[in-house]
Amino acid sequence: MLIGVDVGGTFTDAVLALDGRLITAKAPTTPEDQSEGVMAAISAALEKAGASAADIEEFSHGMTVATNALLEGRGARTAFVATEGFTDLIALGRQDRPQLYRLCAGRPAPLAPPDLRFGAPERMTPEGPLTELTGGAARELAERIAAAEPESVAVTLLHSYRHPEHEQAIGQALSDALGDDVHVSLSHEVVGTFREFERAATTEIDAALSPLLARYLRALVKRAGEEGIPEPAIMQSNGGLIDVTAAAGHASWTVLSGPAGGAAGAAFVARRAGAENALCLDMGGTSCDVCVVDDGAVQERSSGEVAGRPLALPTLAVHTVGAGGGSIAWRDGGGALRVGPRSAGADPGPACYGRGGTEPTVTDANLLLGYLSSDSPLGGGVELDRDAAHDAIKQLADALGLELPACAEGIRRVAGAEMIRALRVVTVQRGIDPRRYALMAFGGAGPLHAAQIADELGIETILCPRASGVLAALGLVVSPRRRDVQRSVLWSGDSLTAEAITEAVDELGERAREAMHDPEAELHVVYELRYRGQSFELPIPAGLQATPEELREGFESEHEERYGYRDSEQELELVTIRVTATAQGTDVELAGGDEGPDSGLERSTREATIDGEQVELQVLRGIPGPGTELDGPGVIELPESTMLIPPGWSAEVDETGSIKMARSG
Repeated sequence: MLIGVDVGGTFTDAVLALDGRLITAKAPTTPEDQSEGVMAAISAALEKAGASAADIEEFSHGMTVATNALLEGRGARTAFVATEGFTDLIALGRQDRPQLYRLCAGRPAPLAPPDLRFGAPERMTPEGPLTELTGGAARELAERIAAAEPESVAVTLLHSYRHPEHEQAIGQALSDALGDDVHVSLSHEVVGTFREFERAATTEIDAALSPLLARYLRALVKRAGEEGIPEPAIMQSNGGLIDVTAAAGHASWTVLSGPAGGAAGAAFVARRAGAENALCLDMGGTSCDVCVVDDGAVQERSSGEVAGRPLALPTLAVHTVGAGGGSIAWRDGGGALRVGPRSAGADPGPACYGRGGTEPTVTDANLLLGYLSSDSPLGGGVELDRDAAHDAIKQLADALGLELPACAEGIRRVAGAEMIRALRVVTVQRGIDPRRYALMAFGGAGPLHAAQIADELGIETILCPRASGVLAALGLVVSPRRRDVQRSVLWSGDSLTAEAITEAVDELGERAREAMHDPEAELHVVYELRYRGQSFELPIPAGLQATPEELREGFESEHEERYGYRDSEQELELVTIRVTATAQGTDVELAGGDEGPDSGLERSTREATIDGEQVELQVLRGIPGPGTELDGPGVIELPESTMLIPPGWSAEVDETGSIKMARSG
């Protein structure tokens, strides 16, 4: 028995894999202590399965503890150590601006204040030490830091990605002076690549968030242990699982833990449904995450940005916008209708939840238009109050001078426009034609908006997994264990040889397998290359014993695809080598072989408004078996999600249980 639990902004989702079956459950997220909601979701899933906690063999977990802390600017009291003369590196950052014409737009303040920044009397060059760090200097520095009483320390010295000796000496001195109660993050362990500011900012994030994450994970492990549940494996931002000890020691690796689970689950379902290329749309209660699945795998990037802070670590290429079911609709100063990014969250939630919320949300609009029903509770047993939704939207409609249905449909259109912009960021802006892809819509609210988005982008096929509302939790169950080890080498000319590449890959591969505690783990290598003199690199996957000629061909092919040209006379530079060790994830069946088209389905009708017209919706409630068909207009009410099939679309359930929607006629 395997269980995956994902914490979202509104609900905490659980998926239990038992004897080829998938049992799903939801519980409200508990923001103050997410472990309470996690255990509630596990209990709900076990109750459905008629099983006990002692039967669980593996427990995988994705959470938003580190993400929320970073977004809110919370963290431990963090000291920052850099080479003397470079202590303000985290404040200076880069010259570039996030928005070119907003000259006064500020950046997030460093997590380590000026009075907690310390200079180390050392200087390392790419070739070795210029100024040696003595043992006495390291001890004196550690004593000064201890006197400042930090909860955590980030250490980022010049060129430590190549020569980590001085960082290691300072780390040992800090351990001696501060003991085990103060967390220490060393940049060569956290990141391992060049670019001082990005490495420093990532290490600072790691130091500031690790104590918070460690406290949460200790509480979760304690609660789980009391119930006889094994320690959880934690989802990383790269879409792989690591053990709880490694996660607690390096919170920066888990900043995008939640979205990564959804992306991994979507890729798994897409492969099973035969849609190797898919655009993924995960619309939950608070936000919407989008990504691209190419050849059955989620696109990755070597670095990213969260809350305006760089994260120099491999992550799944997930783009997030504030457009969820709980996103609040409002009138701006110019009289225009806006939706989000502020959300009603889990408490009080949308007005229709009946928990005290009074502001109109996307969920209220869907209920008022008839796409959701007050007779059909949402996942987690949330019952909907149509009168409360009516009152909330009426206030906004009056302020905008709109009729009630027009206001509700406007809320949907504005929210949809935000999601369409997000999908264009990961497709059109990266040279990808969205019309060549299927749209994989999931999350509690994604399938309700999928047809509107597909119409706008010219997409012909929509997929909705039967576990749509808990797909991130399913992704946790099927994801592999993974560790990445990377190093910047900056080789070109005579230094870029097959022997040097093989030697570096062997060393990094050994470290990755050792970190996984699996000497047989499968290894994959990505080489980041550029023409010498360029500022940025392109990641090129290749074998464990790649040759310079093989790397050049792969790089120039990708360069031509991305930028429209290649230059075979330019010198090639290998910047970074990243080796990934993986252990295959669990395989699960998405649909039982004995299911028929109408097994366990309830059929009914109800009135709804689509494009200003009153229509009669055909309603299917339950889990449709393979072969089930429905022509629009209609809705399919899954246990944790609802799919809207407008006029002009038809749906059919495939052999994996996924609902495939296409234009009819």
